[in-house]
Amino acid sequence: MKRVLLFISLLLVSLNLLSQETETKFWDNVRFGGGLGLGFGTSTTIAISPSAIYDFENGVSLGLGLNYLHNSRSGNSANVYGGSLISFYNIPSTNIQLSSEFEQLFVNRKINNVTDNYNYPALYLGLAYRQGWASIGIRYDVLYKNSRSIYASAISPVIRVFF
Repeated sequence: MKRVLLFISLLLVSLNLLSQETETKFWDNVRFGGGLGLGFGTSTTIAISPSAIYDFENGVSLGLGLNYLHNSRSGNSANVYGGSLISFYNIPSTNIQLSSEFEQLFVNRKINNVTDNYNYPALYLGLAYRQGWASIGIRYDVLYKNSRSIYASAISPVIRVFF
């Protein structure tokens, strides 16, 4: 965990130093976004994942995200939290966006009165159609393990909006 915090600190410092070399201000190139999910019925799901990215002039964006998900159904429950490092490359003269995202999740779940706490990494590679500040596409978790993942598949749809 200390290594992750050190890496995030170094990333933020380097982005700040890089922004000082240009005429634009650092915060002019920072965009915020994320996701919110709510589901109620036979199960309850609450998910929130804020993120921030820094846009470089060459079509590359780098950023950080936080994740939290709670799910409960029939006495079983899971709380998942973590962080992610995000990168985007917007292909010039097209609306195609390539992405990679490293996510470290910590899972606390209770199934049939058995508690399980573990963490696992995910490395997503994605392809999306981008229009303005929004993109829609798919991503694939190259580290996917069916026995540990909270997701049913290594492939998942993604919708991103950054302001």
